[in-house]
Amino acid sequence: MELFVDSLELWIFLGLLTLGYVSGRSVEARHYADIRKREEKALAIPVITSKTLGDSRPIASSVLATGSVVVAIDYYKRFLMGLRNLVGGESAAYGSLIDRARREAALRMRESQPDADLFLNYRIQTATLFHGRGNNPASIEIVAYATAVRFRDS
Repeated sequence: MELFVDSLELWIFLGLLTLGYVSGRSVEARHYADIRKREEKALAIPVITSKTLGDSRPIASSVLATGSVVVAIDYYKRFLMGLRNLVGGESAAYGSLIDRARREAALRMRESQPDADLFLNYRIQTATLFHGRGNNPASIEIVAYATAVRFRDS
């Protein structure tokens, strides 16, 4: 009976791991496709990290534009990170998660002020919202913000 329970636990673990991998890959692929499509539309509006504007055109308005996203780490990525912690090195699984979240936050910032001519003093910040087991991050918020500037029509 004990062998059956141990075997069942192993199969549940492997099933959850497989489910996390398959569903995570599918969601990630669809999200990257959506991000690329939205980024192509946003290419015409500059995002500048400088605090000063080298343009002499009169400004009609400037407002704070923000975009944020909260990402949760799935079971598969958490498992991979556990293995990576044993040997060290870069975690590609977390890297893609953070990349998608950073790009999504930047797009949401741009989409919050669609009439802006440019975004000035662009910044991005991260914060851990919830710690999981072993004090590992379980959810992370990424916030992108800048000053959305609109110029007066000449």
